[in-house]
Amino acid sequence: MPPTRRIPKLSSNSKAVSRAADKSLRKISALEDEQVAAADAEVPITEQAGPTDIHDPAVVKEAKRAAVWIGLTAGLALIVYLAEPILIIFGGMVFAAMIDGGVRLLGRVLPIGRGWRVAMVVIFAGVFLVWTIGFAGTAMAQQAAQLPAVIQAQALKIIGWLQAHGAVINSKSLQGLVEKAAGSVGEVTSAVGGVIGWMTTAFGIIVLGIYIAAEPHLYRRGFAWLLPANERTRFEVTAAAMGKTLRRLLAGRLLGMSVEGVTTWLLLALWGVPLSGVLGLLTGLLAFLPNIGAPISGLLMVMVGFSENTNTGLYCLGVYLAVQTIDGNIIVPMVAKRTADLAPALVLGMQLIMGTLFGILGLMLADPLVAMLKVALERQSLRNEEGA
Repeated sequence: MPPTRRIPKLSSNSKAVSRAADKSLRKISALEDEQVAAADAEVPITEQAGPTDIHDPAVVKEAKRAAVWIGLTAGLALIVYLAEPILIIFGGMVFAAMIDGGVRLLGRVLPIGRGWRVAMVVIFAGVFLVWTIGFAGTAMAQQAAQLPAVIQAQALKIIGWLQAHGAVINSKSLQGLVEKAAGSVGEVTSAVGGVIGWMTTAFGIIVLGIYIAAEPHLYRRGFAWLLPANERTRFEVTAAAMGKTLRRLLAGRLLGMSVEGVTTWLLLALWGVPLSGVLGLLTGLLAFLPNIGAPISGLLMVMVGFSENTNTGLYCLGVYLAVQTIDGNIIVPMVAKRTADLAPALVLGMQLIMGTLFGILGLMLADPLVAMLKVALERQSLRNEEGA
């Protein structure tokens, strides 16, 4: 067997050196732990630098700019996505302004509480609406159903008259075109009848308008509370100016509706046109729809006229053109300028934009929106002048 090697034992001096080294390492480790604990105690974890902290001022500035643009883009996308609910809320505000105008007028002659006056205005408007539907709905539906046949018959009479006076016309081809046109008119009248599908939107606007008109100060104070304290007084002044402008604008529109409706009724009654009262009423109501209500009322008017005879139809067409010319070129621009000081071209441009983006509801609310934006910009301009 090979001899066993013995491990040499450490001397007492070597053991002492090893123990001293271990003791020194323990002291160093304890000192480091104490330093780390002291640093943590001085700087809370919430204030310590993290992996996403940015210390370069230029990078911080650019990041803030990017956040602003991202926020604006997200806000615009949200507005487009919620366009219809926003328009319904704004429509409720417009309807509330209309109710508020009636409430203020009643307040001049009836010293009763605001709630009672709001109830009176709403009941009167509801009774008028129910009477209008019952008075005009059935008759207009019957006339609209007869319109395609009336147009086809009148067009064929015109073709026969032209052929009798020597005009060379292919009757079969023209008859096919007339039938297509009559079918298109039938689709238009069906679309007009489809306006009933608006009832849900109209109900939402009416309910919102009644709530806002009953306690306008409640909602105005609530919105002002969301703003900084130093901005609330300016908001109150601006909101009051917007309400006044909106009431005057709507009063002017109601005046134009009354003039159109009464004038149409009188002129049609003088000729003995059937349903002259109904046509006058619908012309006045449809005048609330700028740029689209007039063609619809004119179509109904001409439809009733040609269902009687050709001369009556041509007379109805002349009445429509005369009333719309006077109203569109004299009454509407004058009322808009005196009530809200709105440029006609500005209103028309806004109507085209809102109508294209949001349909009939946007078209109805275009000029109230322009009026409120105008007031807001004027108030901001005065504020800038005061600051300068």
